[in-house]
Amino acid sequence: MQAENIKTLSMGCRLNALEAEKIKKILSEAINCAIVVNTCAVTAEAERQSGQTVRKLARENPNIPVFVTGCAATRNPELFKQIPNVFVINNQEKLSLEAYIKALQNSSDGLNSTILNFPYKASRLSKQFIQVQNGCNHKCAYCITRLLRGPAVSFDYKDILKDAQEAIINGFNEIVLTGVDTASYANNGLFISDICKKLLQDVPQIQRLRISSMDPASPEIFKIIDLIKSDKRMMPHMHLSMQSGSDDILRKMHRRHKADTMRKISQTAGPSISFSWDIICGFPGETDEKFEETMKLVNETKPIKIHAFPFSARPGTEAFDMPEQINHDVAKERVKQITATADKIRENFMRSNIGKTVSVLVEENNIARTPHDISVKIRGETISPRTICNVKLNDIQKEDYIGIIV
Repeated sequence: MQAENIKTLSMGCRLNALEAEKIKKILSEAINCAIVVNTCAVTAEAERQSGQTVRKLARENPNIPVFVTGCAATRNPELFKQIPNVFVINNQEKLSLEAYIKALQNSSDGLNSTILNFPYKASRLSKQFIQVQNGCNHKCAYCITRLLRGPAVSFDYKDILKDAQEAIINGFNEIVLTGVDTASYANNGLFISDICKKLLQDVPQIQRLRISSMDPASPEIFKIIDLIKSDKRMMPHMHLSMQSGSDDILRKMHRRHKADTMRKISQTAGPSISFSWDIICGFPGETDEKFEETMKLVNETKPIKIHAFPFSARPGTEAFDMPEQINHDVAKERVKQITATADKIRENFMRSNIGKTVSVLVEENNIARTPHDISVKIRGETISPRTICNVKLNDIQKEDYIGIIV
């Protein structure tokens, strides 16, 4: 079978994109032609967009099997089941070829083998994402994802090692370890910091290693900080699922950290390590004063990027019908405020590095990434994706550095 006849589209998290590639590989062994949409349900808007996208793809590709999986398909299968030539595969079966074959066998419609319209360009990854675990055992009041992906499962190191070795063979110089709750990794006495150490030791060809979003409550963060300081191949940037800087709101969310946790992390890391955060604005009970507590923490610890989004009440979660719901317009205004503050912090951080030479990983179209995960537009000669090279940072253009090869 030809993998080119299997088109995939991932919505939401990076883990979805990684799983979509796995699904494509699985299906290409047995199915002639199909479209796969790996959906997201983290917010009501994400779920709505998933439904809209699937309906459009099915309408424009009649008689092509459109497999819909992921969190939106698992949470609300009825949203998709009535769409012609659409087959719903839940999260638990998304990596099982048998589930897809069985779905086709139950279809009475004749299916074509030519995709007519798929307007989504497949990007050429510059770094290899490797899944180390799935699921989550925590009970955050706002989170629908843990209910849809199930309990935490950590993968064997031998499988992670195999994926890393294949990544090197395939020309990747940077690896990102990812999962639903990556910081909770625990398997055969190994934790996520141990996995990082072992990979750097067992696969010395790895030039850059990162970890995707981590829970600030995990003591593993301090071990990762130590590793960053001792091995330059461990990238000096960490993304933390902070969600709030107010202890009262964190408690209502059932988060396991406090604002002081971030202060300790920042103090231990020092100026050589940068951070980005996830923040939920407008969680029930977040008064202006409690939001200011988050803003105060931002200004104290200076994350260089914040992915902020308004609270979305998801049916089935504890926060769905909590009292003191916040007006959505207020939440959106807080998103703008905290994002603008983080943008200013990022700009100051970037300006402090003008004139320096840094090692970057080249992506597409001469756009590269610094160790702190900031993009650089490289002027001059065209550089092949996945190349690691030294660039002098000469200027700033909006959110990008401008640099030249040295």
